[in-house]
Amino acid sequence: MPFIISRVNIPITKSQETELKKRMGKAIEYVPGKSENYLMTGFEDNYHLYLRGDDSEPVAYVEVSIFGNEDHIGYDRLTVEITRMFHDILKIASDHVYVRYVDIGVWGVAGMTYDRRQYD
Repeated sequence: MPFIISRVNIPITKSQETELKKRMGKAIEYVPGKSENYLMTGFEDNYHLYLRGDDSEPVAYVEVSIFGNEDHIGYDRLTVEITRMFHDILKIASDHVYVRYVDIGVWGVAGMTYDRRQYD
């Protein structure tokens, strides 16, 4: 299950959150085998973020955690789309949107543990 958590230093309205969630659901499809059906998203607005020691401009830090994609297929296109959606919806400049990818080696859900080594 992919998980995308977004932290921004500005408020997010419910309608903006809904639009971001919707676009993330489509964008995750750039990663093979991933879809909105398994995507979890989270949003933290009014987060204390400083870029270059300054918090006066809108900034986004987006963390994308994905299980079983060690070759990072689709990450380039996903980064473009994440950057675009934060610009389109929240008016955050593209050079103020930072995306971090986390490779998940072991994942637990519904009382079960999934280890990517089981699938190698």
